[in-house]
Amino acid sequence: MVRFVELPLAAQTAYAELAEQARALELSNALAGLRGSFQRMNRKKTSYWYFAYRDLDQRVRMAYVGPDEPRVRDLVERFAAVRRVKPLAASAQSALALGCTRTAPKHFRVIKRLAEYGFFRAGGVLIGIHAFIALGNLLGVRWTDGSTTLDVDFAHAGRNVSIALPATVRIDVHGALESLEMGLLPITQFDGRVGAQYRNPEDEELRIDFVTSMVRRSGPVVMPNLNLALEPLKFMEFILEDTTQACLIARTGACVVNVPAPERFAVHKLIVHGERPMRERTKARKDLLQVGSLAAYFLASAQAAAFNAVWREALARGRGWRLRAERGRAALIAIAPELDVTELWSGRGVRTPTRRRTGTTVGSDPKTTP
Repeated sequence: MVRFVELPLAAQTAYAELAEQARALELSNALAGLRGSFQRMNRKKTSYWYFAYRDLDQRVRMAYVGPDEPRVRDLVERFAAVRRVKPLAASAQSALALGCTRTAPKHFRVIKRLAEYGFFRAGGVLIGIHAFIALGNLLGVRWTDGSTTLDVDFAHAGRNVSIALPATVRIDVHGALESLEMGLLPITQFDGRVGAQYRNPEDEELRIDFVTSMVRRSGPVVMPNLNLALEPLKFMEFILEDTTQACLIARTGACVVNVPAPERFAVHKLIVHGERPMRERTKARKDLLQVGSLAAYFLASAQAAAFNAVWREALARGRGWRLRAERGRAALIAIAPELDVTELWSGRGVRTPTRRRTGTTVGSDPKTTP
């Protein structure tokens, strides 16, 4: 069965150029997603520019930009121009015409707005089907299975991430979603704060979830600097290690996002395959189709060793990890028997490391291993 089609060289080149343009635009327009405006103010007979915006508490804040000089005035003009036009639209449409896979417009609006507000710069990671689509473009292929969904899923390492931003910087995720005016409401609220799941009661085609890795104490992980609560899930730390960047494409433009490493994305789906309840069996099958596509890519591109290294790492994390991974692998082979090859799965049956006297399993994570 054909699980992916390699993109023509022209499409791969167009994607690479678009990704570079998107990165450059992001770096030069870091304020583009904030709701606010530039203000020129006089201080001691000298004019200065400030950017006025509303913070999380809805108070007006003034960010200093610089003195009233040509360089700063040029920044102000470019800021206004970015809001009026779509500078990446032509390049994005060219990449799509050559064969790259697009993101649904409604979903792209949400992801791009969070990118503009700095969610990915603050450690956010795009997961789920949209990460799968982005990985296909990044790897230079078009997937043939498992690429439809109503969900938009994001992850963040919570308090376990080291962010290269000043401690005073705050990212208003809730404000970003509100600014879209798409009727998105947090369906779960904790302590009066916004929740980890967003839905539009009148639009079943858009559901947004924010998750993080499980910690010892139960309950949501509230991130004041993100104005967001994260739902903790088991095994999520596996997918948040060694993330990479990819470019998400729509007809209106493109944006840079953080995504899981493709081999970790695939093995993680095998581990959590059996965790889905019966009502989500359709999603579970889509997960397997995505794993099959990625495994086929690694096998065909002579990179099976990279996939196998992550597979062996998962097996070595403990008995609970190994049992779940093996069950997921068995379910995959049942629908994709051609993937039952040693290059991908060597290391099956690795014994759980012996326990230390402290009772902690060497190489396992006591927070998630049963």
